[in-house]
Amino acid sequence: MPDSLQPSKNSLRAAAFARRDALSGDERAAAARALARYAAQFEVGPGCVVAGFSAIRSEIDPAALMQALAVRGARLSLPVAVGRGEPLIFRAWTKETVLVRGLYGILEPSSDAEEVEPDIVLVPLAAFDRRGHRIGYGGGYYDRTLAHLRRNRRITAAGLAFSVQEIDELPADEHDEPLDLVLTERDVIDFRG
Repeated sequence: MPDSLQPSKNSLRAAAFARRDALSGDERAAAARALARYAAQFEVGPGCVVAGFSAIRSEIDPAALMQALAVRGARLSLPVAVGRGEPLIFRAWTKETVLVRGLYGILEPSSDAEEVEPDIVLVPLAAFDRRGHRIGYGGGYYDRTLAHLRRNRRITAAGLAFSVQEIDELPADEHDEPLDLVLTERDVIDFRG
């Protein structure tokens, strides 16, 4: 399809948000619980750090999956936005960690929490396709963050979404970082080979 006829990322994002927003509270809760059954998809060795996220708006809630990974021995962390245009950093998180509102009003660990480097990053998204592409919220934070982390070590980036957020094919830009997996309430889409 010629570029001029392809839908823009903004229009694809808006359509995916509308489908996500239309889900009922019961559907959201069941989908979030369903993610926990995928904990075995990840290699969680000694000292493994998993970066989750604090769900905002109508995002799928990663809490059940995060707890299932913690039961398997993972240390948990949450992202912290340190500045516009900067990669995210990650701070250790437990149920006792003090959370504060960050740069965008999202709950994140306070500066008292230990800064860590994740081995597994659970990535929120607006839309995804079966080629490993995602559209986020348009700020590029996760693309910058994944690129930064991948320069120093091998990580696993897993997008978390409701199945209604799937789009046949997303446009990909040079700076877009691919996902290794996408987990929905229905299935695991594995791009690792």
